[in-house]
Amino acid sequence: MTISTIKAKGISVSLDLTVGHIADMVVDVAGRQLRPLHRAPWVDAGEALPNDLPQGTVRLSGDFLCAPFSRSDVEEAPLHGWPANSAWDVLDSNATRDGWRAVFRLRHKVMGASVDKIFTLIDGHPFLYQEHVFSGGSGAISVAHHPMTVMKGGGRLAFSPKRFAATLADPLEPDPARGRYMLAYPARSADLGRFPAAGGGTLDLAEYRMDDRREDFVTLVEADHGGPGWTALARQAEGDLVLVLKNPAELPVTMLWLSNGGRDYAPWSGRHLGVLGIEDGRTAVGHAASIGDNWLKREGVATAFALGEGRSLSFRHVIGAMPLSGGTPPGEITAAGGRMRLAAGGSGRDVPFDSDFLRIGRSVPA
Repeated sequence: MTISTIKAKGISVSLDLTVGHIADMVVDVAGRQLRPLHRAPWVDAGEALPNDLPQGTVRLSGDFLCAPFSRSDVEEAPLHGWPANSAWDVLDSNATRDGWRAVFRLRHKVMGASVDKIFTLIDGHPFLYQEHVFSGGSGAISVAHHPMTVMKGGGRLAFSPKRFAATLADPLEPDPARGRYMLAYPARSADLGRFPAAGGGTLDLAEYRMDDRREDFVTLVEADHGGPGWTALARQAEGDLVLVLKNPAELPVTMLWLSNGGRDYAPWSGRHLGVLGIEDGRTAVGHAASIGDNWLKREGVATAFALGEGRSLSFRHVIGAMPLSGGTPPGEITAAGGRMRLAAGGSGRDVPFDSDFLRIGRSVPA
């Protein structure tokens, strides 16, 4: 296994080059070390795992690029595609005037395109700024980030404005002998605080409760609000705030994967606890579905990027963490002038942030 670690003042990020997953992210602030990202309990255990697992599941960690998201049913590849399951090389990794910048390249091509991953750290910023660039290729590709955080005592979520939330036709674990779920499938709600539950009634998507043993998956569609798309998670036991940000024009959906002891078979075995995937993407579920007709397209939501010889496309994403007392996530996040403003309950705080990075307002072809 090869790990590539980059550092700037107050932050370090390590990439597992065997599969392109972030193995660790540490934010040093106010005398604390915050680790916002999850690493599956079997990764470093040295235990025997089922032979048919994709490498991305064997080494499940942090965040990774899915291309395509979910099933690779157009071009042969493992679940979530080669970027999540195969080797990356370091093309460049050097200190900059105010931090560090590293460029990694996927050894596999995706639909004939080369894929670069660019990490940027800035001194004093509690954020990983990342960009993926596809060069050349043909056809179309769906994409998603797959950051996972983990909690010991649950947490509270807040989001940028969404049009609605919806579940798929079928749950992830329909067989009660193998797992369990709590949301209704299919279901839809414009009120994230009142989403239909499997047993009747409603559940609050903004609340992550540790006593809710479940494996659930729900898609949030961004509203047209003109700002960054964001998800904020106040982790109760950890006493911190995890932030995930995107440009909604690039990545118009946020998929929440609630994995809290809801799978009983190996390697999950009921021990994958307190995990939340905050998966910003331009995708439906599966490559073929994403480039064909699907329910999101019928809602006017783009679900793939077009590839082409002599062309390149890119999209950007941010993950951050900071201390938080009181356990209440912000109700509003804005960015301007090199700062991020987090507002909650009539008060607010400012943190250093590259407010130009996400290129809000950039036109992105469907």
